[in-house]
Amino acid sequence: MRPGPFTRWPRAADAALAAVSLVLSACVTEGTGDSLVLRSPGDVPVYVLLLFVVGSAALYWRRQAPVAVLAVVLAAWALTLGSGDSDLGWQALVAVYGVGRYGSAERWGHVGVDAALVVVVLHGLTGDLPWGEVGFGVVVFFSVWYVGRRLRLRAERAVLAERERQEQAQRIVTEERARIARELHDVVAHRVSMMTVQAGAAKTVAATDPEAAIRAMGAVEAAGRQALDELRHLLGVLRPPSADDGTSPQPGLADLDRLVAQMRAAGHDVDLTTEGALGDLPARVELSAYRIVQESLTNVVKHAGPGARASVRVAHDGRWLSVDVTDDGSGVTVLPGAGHGVVGMRERASLLGGSLDVGSGDGGGFRVRARLPV
Repeated sequence: MRPGPFTRWPRAADAALAAVSLVLSACVTEGTGDSLVLRSPGDVPVYVLLLFVVGSAALYWRRQAPVAVLAVVLAAWALTLGSGDSDLGWQALVAVYGVGRYGSAERWGHVGVDAALVVVVLHGLTGDLPWGEVGFGVVVFFSVWYVGRRLRLRAERAVLAERERQEQAQRIVTEERARIARELHDVVAHRVSMMTVQAGAAKTVAATDPEAAIRAMGAVEAAGRQALDELRHLLGVLRPPSADDGTSPQPGLADLDRLVAQMRAAGHDVDLTTEGALGDLPARVELSAYRIVQESLTNVVKHAGPGARASVRVAHDGRWLSVDVTDDGSGVTVLPGAGHGVVGMRERASLLGGSLDVGSGDGGGFRVRARLPV
């Protein structure tokens, strides 16, 4: 759902709310038999009209100081009791909702609601209203405050959950980088250091002792082979299990046709569009672009729902490689960035100096857009 005016333009909406409340209080009053009748503002006593202005204008600050606004409105309402023009109940109802929706101090919020209920009862007593109407008013005021409070707690939980998701995504990236760096250093750095020392020794004795230089270079070769074996083993541990035996070359943009064909064979409708020259790009850029497309199509299978149609567009303009994957499925099921897949795609793009945006598509569904410098 699109946000309403009170969310999109809060200050303007609150100003309009205050103005409408003042007009209603000054021009509408209770008639006989619970009816509403129009009146001229000139028929309202001046001091009551001033109280209407104060109580209505206070609603403009109902988000910033909800408890203070409720206190002002209740005071103005209480001063009109028994005058025959006690028409600030609407403002009090809005202020009570503001305390529940925007108040941060629970204790003062409860005090404000209790005070509002007291004024509601006094309004009924001074106006000779039946106890049934007074009780109904108490229930309405309490219910409005409770609904506002529940909405505030839900919004606070949503903000906290989003913060936790962002922190989790950051922890994933940090922990993986630290782990890989630590293990690469422990496993490979020792061998590379040995190779450097042996190569330096071979260079030193190459002119005077060729046999020693040959032996040193043999040690360099042996250390290099051991380092390569250990590096392969380390990457094999870090890489998730797959059917790939590790001997095939890394995929690139030329393999997108095969990837799309596999998706179509699995029953998914996928369109592929390419623009520009894609045959002379750095391998790391091609690999990252391929992985982003692969992960995006995997998300289509997981989250878009049956019968969803996906579109893949890859364009190269000479400086940037743009990857755009959209679908017309059921849309975002989790907040962007909450899963390891989105975190991994964003990490690939950022390591190349690019960017990645995810979110709802223009016509529904889900969208992934990446820009990678070439």
